[in-house]
Amino acid sequence: MKMTIHEVAQCLNLHVITIERWIRQGRIPIQKTGNGYLFNESALKKWAKMYRLPFSMPEKVKSREYEEKPENLLSAMKRGGVLHDLKGDDMETALKSAVDHMPVLSKTSKKELYRLLLERERLTSTGIGKGVAIPHPRDPLSDAMNSPIISTCFLEKPIDFGAVDDRPVFVMFIFLSQSIKFHLHLLSRFSFCVRDSSFVEFLKTSPDETTFFAKIADFEKQLDRAET
Repeated sequence: MKMTIHEVAQCLNLHVITIERWIRQGRIPIQKTGNGYLFNESALKKWAKMYRLPFSMPEKVKSREYEEKPENLLSAMKRGGVLHDLKGDDMETALKSAVDHMPVLSKTSKKELYRLLLERERLTSTGIGKGVAIPHPRDPLSDAMNSPIISTCFLEKPIDFGAVDDRPVFVMFIFLSQSIKFHLHLLSRFSFCVRDSSFVEFLKTSPDETTFFAKIADFEKQLDRAET
């Protein structure tokens, strides 16, 4: 979410000068971008609690967050890229291979993401059936995210993911969002695609990026028409 430095200072009940100094020193989990700052509310709350600092988001900032329009699948998937022939003999090694090859993320974020994905899978498998899994962390990453990311990961060979239908997984869609609101929005749109058996058959062909993105665009057009 984008905030002004004054709003960040209000959240932490600190002077703006202090926030500016901490940003320069890299002491606070926040990212400067253009005329504002990106921050992850969950990460900032944990950080504030660790240092015994108060944290309270102003109501006007909360209301602005819910006015922000979520992105569609296509833009998030283009950002995350399409990865092919990822190696892995089991869920752990397949996730490690996928995270290591994901674009955009820093080494620190990849290490955190892998840990969070394993924690999520230990709760219950994200294998939703039909050979498809949607790994995602329970909480957003510590590094502030500007936009959601969905990486499409085709595996070199199907693996046991403990899926609901016991079928081995051949493709994973790793969802990363800056908020639960955006995650649920994208998940809902993705569910529309994967419910169609023809889409799953299409995925089994391990399409290249151009063909894959064209298919996603077609499905989103169908979804947009259905919603109007």
